[in-house]
Amino acid sequence: HNNTFITCLVMTTMEPNGTSCEEWEEAHHLLFHLGNLSLLLGLVIPTTLTLHMILLRLMLMTGGCLFITWATLYRCNLDVMVWNVVFLLVNFMHFFYLVYKRRPIKIDRELKSVYKRMFEPLHVREALFQRLTGQFCTIQSLKKGQVYAAEDKTSVDDRLSILLKGKMKVSYRGHFLHNIYTNAFIDSPEFRSTQMNRGEKFQVTIMAEENCKFLCWSRERLTYFLESDSFLNEVFRYLIGKDITNKLYSLNDPTLSDKAAKKMERQPSLCSQVSMMQMRNSMGSTSDTDDILNQIHRGGSSGSSHRKSHHLPSSCDTIGPSVSV
Repeated sequence: HNNTFITCLVMTTMEPNGTSCEEWEEAHHLLFHLGNLSLLLGLVIPTTLTLHMILLRLMLMTGGCLFITWATLYRCNLDVMVWNVVFLLVNFMHFFYLVYKRRPIKIDRELKSVYKRMFEPLHVREALFQRLTGQFCTIQSLKKGQVYAAEDKTSVDDRLSILLKGKMKVSYRGHFLHNIYTNAFIDSPEFRSTQMNRGEKFQVTIMAEENCKFLCWSRERLTYFLESDSFLNEVFRYLIGKDITNKLYSLNDPTLSDKAAKKMERQPSLCSQVSMMQMRNSMGSTSDTDDILNQIHRGGSSGSSHRKSHHLPSSCDTIGPSVSV
């Protein structure tokens, strides 16, 4: 009896397991291998490629289509087909979203020049520029002789504008100070000098010398938007600083021709942290322009030497030797 029990036990342990492979099946159809190859190619796409996520989703979709074809025509396997249909739909939705995000953004014809000249060189994408200009700003116009701001009357807290077309003249008590040309901020000095002190009035008069169009932001909403986007905030700091410096050059030599002033906008520039309104007032009320600009030079240099930009080459550090005073 003991021998019979041992023999039965040995035979039981030697019975093949139902889950083990006794014989390997033949290789699957070519579609199965092409599907796996598509998945492999999608996974090895380097992330350094600009379109790597789109290519990944495209390869996953290709693999899913091949698996669906294989499961339907050659295996007649319903569950494999259904799962791959689900994967295909999920990847298609991701693919469509990624392609949609990269669609070409159509910038308003009147804003193309501003984008190309001011924002594109600073790597502001078209979609971000559209957000900046599409929600809380308007395009307004002035006829020749109309006033954008009147000294001691117009509040500086309401808006910030860029001139799109035409030319404006800045004066103080009837004395000409400088011109404002296309693709330049109209009221950048007031925007900078009143960031901490609100409720002030323009101390200069800005008048349209030609029929003008300008892009106008609500100052409060623009400030709130820039606070939520550090990159754009740095962009505006740089652009406003550069614009103020160009106005410094114009004040130093108000006889600059239109062509020379426009060429100056393309040159690297710095900016002063002092009140531009005070400078404009002083320039309009005295003939000793060299002394005033020297005073601004000394005040601006001491107050801004430690301000640096982490994202852009800031133009707001100091007024250096390049400013001809």
